[in-house]
Amino acid sequence: DGRKAKTDPFPGPAPVPVDRVQKFKRKDKIEKVGNDTLLLIHSEEASELAQKQAARFDLLLPEDAGFLEGDEGEDTCTVSQQDIAEAVDITSATKYFNLKLPQFGPYRVDYSKNGRHLLLGGRRGHVACIDWQSKQLMCEINVMESVNDVKWLHSEAMYAVAQKKWLYIYDSNGIELHCIRKFNDVLRMQFLPYHFLLATASATGFLQYLDVSVGKEVTAICTKTGRLDVMCQNPHNAIIHLGHPNGTVTLWSPNQKEALVKMLCHQGGVRSVAVDKTGTYMVTSGMDKKMKVYDVRSFRPLKSYFLPAGASCLSLSQRGLLSAATADIVQVYRDVWSTPVTKPYMAHRAQGAVWGLHFCPFEDVLGVGHGQGFSSMLIPGAGEPNFDGLDANPFRSTKQRQEWEVKALLEKVQPELISLDPTELGYVDRATLEQRHQDRVQALGFDPLAKEKFVPKFKKKGRSTAGAVERRKKKVAHEDQRDVIRKTVEEKVKMEQAKKAMEKKTAARADQKSALDRFKK
Repeated sequence: DGRKAKTDPFPGPAPVPVDRVQKFKRKDKIEKVGNDTLLLIHSEEASELAQKQAARFDLLLPEDAGFLEGDEGEDTCTVSQQDIAEAVDITSATKYFNLKLPQFGPYRVDYSKNGRHLLLGGRRGHVACIDWQSKQLMCEINVMESVNDVKWLHSEAMYAVAQKKWLYIYDSNGIELHCIRKFNDVLRMQFLPYHFLLATASATGFLQYLDVSVGKEVTAICTKTGRLDVMCQNPHNAIIHLGHPNGTVTLWSPNQKEALVKMLCHQGGVRSVAVDKTGTYMVTSGMDKKMKVYDVRSFRPLKSYFLPAGASCLSLSQRGLLSAATADIVQVYRDVWSTPVTKPYMAHRAQGAVWGLHFCPFEDVLGVGHGQGFSSMLIPGAGEPNFDGLDANPFRSTKQRQEWEVKALLEKVQPELISLDPTELGYVDRATLEQRHQDRVQALGFDPLAKEKFVPKFKKKGRSTAGAVERRKKKVAHEDQRDVIRKTVEEKVKMEQAKKAMEKKTAARADQKSALDRFKK
């Protein structure tokens, strides 16, 4: 018949927009030089496939981030929390609440990695952990001494409390698991989730790292900068940022006893530091009443803002909103690093002086710990709307949490890999084998791979004449050459066999008949 076979008008996989693929790109491709990079080809192909799949599925993500928009001539910072709570749906309205705890304040605040659980630590010893969405109290204790900071560990089953003398670890039922006396006078803490490291800054000027998976101290660094009460981490590369009374901010890794970078940020002491989740921008506030934005990649200042009373606490959300607390006023700013900001996006007056600020992951919520207790603020557009169910799932069951914990421990990143540029680990050392060998020879003063020169054994009864010795040397001289020739012959034979096998496969494919062959003329 004269009918033709229909051809696909759009052959191959559907194209993915380049800008969407760039969103999920982690690092640049490695240039293929020699045979050193053959082992990385498969990992790069898998990485490219993962980028394209993530870009395709980006269309299917159900949630979008929103922002608060005022009417014509209305300023969004004049909209109160009560007005927002009345306007939103019932589920979102329940996320705005106040806990009146005037007896043991002010309070430090910390949310778990998946944003489901809230940890409160009162200055006068009150510690409580809550499933804040269902308002279910998990445990509540009083440690009977002052509390400097609280921090969730890898899951909601354990948390650390920096008390007056030592560091304590408790479980979610309030039972004391460990008292770590090596960590004394701790003021601030940060937990590195992918390394299972708890970093602590003390009043004695020590920065210490505790591996919570094995319960051992990894390193203790004497910073020689006095009291350390300003601390944050860079989520991108796990570098710790410390603020000091002389106006400097220092960057630390557990692999070096000296600071990686020292930046002079303020003319007075540093009051607070925050780094965004991409590791690109750092925001600092100081006693000089200024709030500055720095590019961490080049360590250059981008913007500088003057706040009439300065900012005592800073916190950055997943979507880049910045909250700054001044006494009992909490102000939220939007796009502080891209455009000059003249007024806050939102503002709220707390019931007491603010002591702790923390944006809740995956929720449009800002937790504020103050002298009269705790306040949960609604901040539209603060949280990442779509979560990675394999990394931080707010709705996971106990079984899923246990499985995730086992997997996370198996994939734990070693502290030796913490560096300023984490992409360096993916690159191959370009130095060739000959260059490295020459460097080694120069360093040692001799060639460790060189074979000893053959010295014929002296024989008696006239068998060590000059001619006999030369004949014995000639016999040995060809042995190395024979090995090289043998290897090259074996490689040629293997290549020929592989070539023949490939030709057989192609011939077999050509002989196979297809069901569509009947349509061919």
